[in-house]
Amino acid sequence: MGKFKFGISLREFGSRDAWIAKCRRAEELGYDVITVSDHLGTGRYAPFPVLAMAAAVTERPRLGTLVFNVPFYNLALFARDASTTAALLGGRLDLGLGAGNKKAEFDAAGLPWRKASERIAYLGESIGYLRKHFEDEGLELPRLLIAGNSDGVLDLAAEHADVVGFAGLRQQPGKPPGTLKLDNAEAMDERVSYFRSRSGREVEYNMLVQRVVVTDDRRAAAEAWHEETERSTAKSVDELLDVPQLLLGTVEEIAGQLETRRERYGFSYITVFEPYLETFAPVIRELQ
Repeated sequence: MGKFKFGISLREFGSRDAWIAKCRRAEELGYDVITVSDHLGTGRYAPFPVLAMAAAVTERPRLGTLVFNVPFYNLALFARDASTTAALLGGRLDLGLGAGNKKAEFDAAGLPWRKASERIAYLGESIGYLRKHFEDEGLELPRLLIAGNSDGVLDLAAEHADVVGFAGLRQQPGKPPGTLKLDNAEAMDERVSYFRSRSGREVEYNMLVQRVVVTDDRRAAAEAWHEETERSTAKSVDELLDVPQLLLGTVEEIAGQLETRRERYGFSYITVFEPYLETFAPVIRELQ
C-alpha cells in the first residue's frame, strides 16, 4: 500500500529562535510535512508568514496549513497571500482548507457566524477563485488538502482535493458550537465509505491524531483520556481503544495500529500535534 507520510502540526510560534529550532527539529526527526493551524487567540500566529520562515530554515519537508478557516477571509486578499507564499516556498506548499467550526473565533473577529451550509458554499467558492487567481498569475495551484466531517465538505474534497483530511470530530448535540466529540471506529468507517462513494480519483487520506501515548498499558492511557474529557468524547474506554484518532501503546503496538488502520480506512498520511513531536518520532523510525 506504499509508504506512510508523517506530519507535525505546530501550534505556537513562541519566539523567532524557538520557531526555527522546532522546524529544524521536525525535519531532523523525519517528519515529511510541517503544518500550522489557523486560529485566533493569544500566542497564535498568522499561517503564511510562519510557513515562509519554516521554508527558509528547512530543506526537505513540505509546508502546509491544517487548515485555513476560509470563511474568515476576503477571497481576493486570501488568494493574493496564498500565491505569494506558494511562490516563496518554491513548490513546497500544501494548501489546507476548511469551513470553520468555532463560533467564538468569528465573534472575536467581528465576523458573522453563518450556518454550516453557507460556510461550506463559501469554501467551494474559494476553490474556484484560487484556481483562477493562480492561473492568472502563471503559477501552479498548490496541492489542496480539504478537511472536514460533513457530507458537504467531503463532497468538495471528493471533487477537488489532492488530500482529504479526517479528524473524526463532530459537534456534540446541545453544546456550544465547537464542542466536539470523537467519531468511533464504525462512524469513521461510514465517513470514509461516504467519501469513497463520491470520489473516483486517487486521493491521499490524512488522519489528524489527537493524542499519542507510548506506554505498556493502553487501557490506562485510554482511561486517562476518558476522565480528562469528562467522559464526553466517547461512550466507553473500550471504544477509545479502537478509534483512529488516538495512538496508545508501545512503539511497536502503535506502528501496528497505523498499519491496521491504513488497511481499514486508507490513512497513509498521519499528522500529530506539537506536544507529541518527540514522542511520535520512534514510531516514524519503526515504520521507515
